[in-house]
Amino acid sequence: MSLSAARHRVVASRCGKMRRTVYGFSLLEMVMVLVLLAIVMGTALPILLGDGPSDGEMRSAARQLAAAARQVRSEAVAQRRETFLELDLERRTFKINEDPREYRLSEAIVLKLFTAQTDQISETVGGIRFFPDGGSNGGRITVAAGEDSDRKYEVDIDWLTGRVAILE
Repeated sequence: MSLSAARHRVVASRCGKMRRTVYGFSLLEMVMVLVLLAIVMGTALPILLGDGPSDGEMRSAARQLAAAARQVRSEAVAQRRETFLELDLERRTFKINEDPREYRLSEAIVLKLFTAQTDQISETVGGIRFFPDGGSNGGRITVAAGEDSDRKYEVDIDWLTGRVAILE
C-alpha cells in the first residue's frame, strides 16, 4: 500500500450525492514533524560540528585533575607536610607537588581556578595547598568548553576535609 493510498479521506458534499477524496497531512501533523526535526537538529549539530571539546575530553581532564589532587592530599598525610598542586591556566598544565613532570591537558578546554589568594603565584598560575591533617585551603577547578559555555565540570576541594569531588 503506498503512502498516498494510506493517507486519504472521503469527504461528502452538502447534498450527500457527490463524494470526493482528499489526500495529504493535517496542519497538526506537519507542525509535529517540524518540532521533532528542530529538537533532533538542536542536539545533533553541536556534536557533528565539533563545537569545542567533547564531553569525553572534558570529563577526562576533570578526572585527571581530581586524581592529582587526591594524590597530593595523600602525600601530605603520608609525609606529614604541606603539599601543593600547581596549575598553569594559560598553558593548561599541572604539576604534582615537587615532581618536575608537567601534565598537559587538551588545548580545546578552558581552565579556571578559585583558590586562596596566598596560593596564587601569578595571574595564570596558582594552586591548591594540602595540609598534614588531610585538610586543604579549599578551592575549585573548572574545566569548561569555553569562557561562557554551560558545558563544564568542576573539581571541588573541600577546605576542611580535603575531600575531592567532581561536579557536573
